[in-house]
Amino acid sequence: MKKLLLATTATALMAGAASAEDVKLGILLGFTGPLESTVPDMAKGAEFAVKEVNDSGKFTLGTVTTVNGDTTCVDAAAATAAAERLVTSDGVKAIVGGDCSGVTGAVLQNVARPNGIGMISPSATSPALSTAEDDGLFFRTAPSDARQGEIMADILSEKGIKSVAVTYTNNDYGKGLADSFGAAFAAKGGSVTISTPHEDGKADYSAEVASLAAAGGEMLIVAGYVDQGGKGVIQASLDSGAFSSFYLVDGMYGDSLIEAIGEPLNGSFGAVPGTDSPGAAAYEEAAKAAGFDGSNAFSKESYDAAALILLSMAAANSTNSKDWSAKVMDLANAPGEPILPGELGKALELIAAGTDIDYVGASAVELVGAGESAGAYREYEIKEGKIETVKFR
Repeated sequence: MKKLLLATTATALMAGAASAEDVKLGILLGFTGPLESTVPDMAKGAEFAVKEVNDSGKFTLGTVTTVNGDTTCVDAAAATAAAERLVTSDGVKAIVGGDCSGVTGAVLQNVARPNGIGMISPSATSPALSTAEDDGLFFRTAPSDARQGEIMADILSEKGIKSVAVTYTNNDYGKGLADSFGAAFAAKGGSVTISTPHEDGKADYSAEVASLAAAGGEMLIVAGYVDQGGKGVIQASLDSGAFSSFYLVDGMYGDSLIEAIGEPLNGSFGAVPGTDSPGAAAYEEAAKAAGFDGSNAFSKESYDAAALILLSMAAANSTNSKDWSAKVMDLANAPGEPILPGELGKALELIAAGTDIDYVGASAVELVGAGESAGAYREYEIKEGKIETVKFR
């Protein structure tokens, strides 16, 4: 920037303040629907990154504000309409989201690409998104379910489990994860006795459970949603005595499930994206001080999604998606000065000085392939009504 003469400094600063852009960031998540107990801490994670950037005073493109949109997680039409509002009415420059895979794919093709708006999803995990046409506008801080399927197979094989039944929510996320797991489990010598979908929103899952029970298996894999059909299938299984042990995928992670099911859930286990990195610990501590649960599923990934967007805008010196999206992969990977939660102001200073950064963030971000997380997971078990970490993978 050119140095200003002292006599004109005050005038220039006033003009700069008046013309500073109000940079709007869309947060497009399922505030209602089958993940509504998980989404609040995700949104707070994204908002936490925005606050940190604004408080630093180092973001030269303007003041960042957030605008929420509701995907419902499962209704592609509603998600598309919400995204269109964010883009055309609210004028967002980027989107943190979507959350669930099917609605994210719909938003990408129907709104983001036609309008040239970049997206970083913290939780859309369908393998199909890895090969979706995206014009370089789509990234995700969550790993693909191709990786989650391998993790599931590893955990079950190590526990000596040879046969399982699988129920999955009837959408892109559920089907993709069930297929990924089935292939990985078979490669390890495991057997899937049945892999069948369930619909969300039903009052009675006894028919689905009867089919699962007839096929048999040492335990039931529940690839569903914590506040919807997955919970219903578990309860119906317990009521009928069909299954007493459950593997819970990332969409089934949450205290609300334990509160709903109670003691019978003890002994069930699963995995959710997560690391034991210094960034994860720093984020959880800062989130607790700010009044929300940073350990909740995909909260870290939401913080990282928002942070990466804003740092990429700073690196491009532009809020135009075609400009900032070209910077994401460089900022998210080595080489460069590692950046953890709480260091976004430092990152902005380094970027302004032309120094490379390696955004590590809260979830140990490393983007590979089609701009998605390499994939670290936290294995956990439910004991005495509490989620206890077993180890990280």
